[in-house]
Amino acid sequence: MTGTSAIPAAEPTGNPSERPAHRDPNVLRWLGAYASSAIGDNVYYIALSWASVQAGTPSQAGLVMAVSAAPRALLMLGGGVLADRFGPRRVLIVSDAARCAAVLTVTTLLLVSSPGLWLLALLAVVFGTLDAVLMPALGALPARITARGQLARVQGMRGMASRLANIVGAPLGGLGVTLGGAAAAFGVAALLFAASLPLVMAVRMGRPATEGKPAGRAAWDKPAEEMPAARAEPVGEARADRPARGELRAGLRYIRRHPVLGRLILVMALSELGFVGPLNVGLTLLADDRDWGAPGMGWVLAGFGVGAGAASTLLTVRGRVPRAGLVLSVTISLGAVAIGGLAYVPGVAAAVAVALGIGLLAGLSGALCGALTQTESDPAYLGRVTSVSTLFSLGLAPLTFPLTGAAIGLWGTAPVFTASAALCGLGGIYGLCTRPVRRAELPG
Repeated sequence: MTGTSAIPAAEPTGNPSERPAHRDPNVLRWLGAYASSAIGDNVYYIALSWASVQAGTPSQAGLVMAVSAAPRALLMLGGGVLADRFGPRRVLIVSDAARCAAVLTVTTLLLVSSPGLWLLALLAVVFGTLDAVLMPALGALPARITARGQLARVQGMRGMASRLANIVGAPLGGLGVTLGGAAAAFGVAALLFAASLPLVMAVRMGRPATEGKPAGRAAWDKPAEEMPAARAEPVGEARADRPARGELRAGLRYIRRHPVLGRLILVMALSELGFVGPLNVGLTLLADDRDWGAPGMGWVLAGFGVGAGAASTLLTVRGRVPRAGLVLSVTISLGAVAIGGLAYVPGVAAAVAVALGIGLLAGLSGALCGALTQTESDPAYLGRVTSVSTLFSLGLAPLTFPLTGAAIGLWGTAPVFTASAALCGLGGIYGLCTRPVRRAELPG
């Protein structure tokens, strides 16, 4: 931590390519690494859940699956500091290699002994800790490998890869369990993590795509001495001369003073907190309440996946959505209405149609949130900004699962879905009522 550059000297550098992201070999290498790692995540969770059920009671298995959420939520902001200090590419390489080593260790132990739940719980804690480091770096890297005008397309490509990982990962994990038990499934996950390493090592980083022109706002193109306080620190400095806590405070202060980012993150937080409970725990309980059964729930989830995949494809093809802030706020508001309506539909076919609409709206709003966050952020703060936004979506939001389940047990599915939809819709309404968010644009 003695260097002064935000991009370590050992990292390959160059200017972000101006070619379309879907034709850029550098972006495609990053996308391949992301897809391999994401498929590995799905296989890992199948292996972990199966091994936990085999080693203990259902309640103990549920506890093992949940323990990774705590370190992920607690350490996510620190992961953003690491991404800004050492560079997102280097952090991704180290964290993915560590995940591979941890899973391989557990695979070996399962092959030679039966260590029990303690080992699985330890693995879950380690995995959650590494996720807290990996996720901010993952979000900060696209702005270092492509031009500003391609960031929305990259978000669409990332969404398509995520859907592919969900489709391929679960069956692959199930096949591994069938053929060789949990050890075989863990081994497959480790191989997928290992396969992502040479790809991300081959990615060339350049000057951040957002450098010098955050959000394309004219006020932010002034000379340094005329910049607002949120931009007072030199762009690109790792700030190794102060402790990590100071860097974290500087990042939070930057977000708070930024004309768009703080408000945008609040929109994201409200929408995520109202969205994830009903579409995860709530959907299972709704299917049980309506006697749809597991096949019916599967069809509803498939409808959501198709809609989200269509939104990602649309962004990948178009590359840009005009009036992105307005579209983001409108899609969140409409998606909230659809979430509330899901609890009142009469049958599976109608539920699938509603879920298709939810997926389309959520996929579009999620990708726009990611693209706007990257284009609005000063490059020196990308990791910390990403860590704050990710904290709500992947750190705190899953902690609402027990609350959603308990609330449905007390009041039923319809009231809880309606309340969650209202919270989600509040994010969209706030975006519509907030001029900086409503007028936020993606670069042309």
